Amino acid sequence: MSDEGLRTIQSVDRAAALLKAVANSPQPQTVVELAAACGLNRSTAWRLLATLDKQGLVERDPVTQRYTVGYVIVQIAAAGDHDALVRRAHPVLEQLATETGETANLAIAKRFTLVYVDQVEAPHIMSANWLGRSAALHATSSGKAFLAWLPKEERAALLPARPKRFTETTITDRRQLEQEFATVRSEGYSVCVGELEETLYGVSAPVLNERERPVAIVSVWGPQHRVPRERLPEIGRKAVGAAAEVRALLA
Repeated sequence: MSDEGLRTIQSVDRAAALLKAVANSPQPQTVVELAAACGLNRSTAWRLLATLDKQGLVERDPVTQRYTVGYVIVQIAAAGDHDALVRRAHPVLEQLATETGETANLAIAKRFTLVYVDQVEAPHIMSANWLGRSAALHATSSGKAFLAWLPKEERAALLPARPKRFTETTITDRRQLEQEFATVRSEGYSVCVGELEETLYGVSAPVLNERERPVAIVSVWGPQHRVPRERLPEIGRKAVGAAAEVRALLA
């Protein structure tokens, strides 16, 4: 049977439309706004949203009565297959590695950490394999790029009370980290200057969704003698451009 001949369940179609509207909205919306966006009457939208809320797929703020994506969506995304994202982003990483002459990585959020899911080395470069490894959030450029775009209360939950020191340059003071996160948001990229390993320098930029939340992180890194501080702004701008390309591919 062709796709055109398949019959769908109207209530499921409508619930899916509402869920997409909640996820794609830059700001939380009311039931009236969501109903209008999906072409539904208010009572139908209310019943469907109540069902989605009960299942944890959306959450209604009891004060503002506005809807956001629920915790179950985060669990589903964390457990999901990242192959599609890697396939789309891989050519962008290849170009970034070629332009910078260094290793480019892609990391995604998995539960309460970041995991590297793709890596491209520049020609004639040998580097450590980070695939499958998790990132120390406060001591890597990828971790700092991820944290910088999260709400402050989420950062507070993810960061330990006393962040671990790996090297002399590791930032372990939470107030200093918050200052750096503000700089990251302003410049669009984060830097790491030997904070996890003394001679390892790098930059990262977030791939943001419609609600300006990080869904993946693009990174470039290499040894200090090839990626000195002076190169970080230039590489950072290239990483920002690559992250924007990946975002466009996911739209």
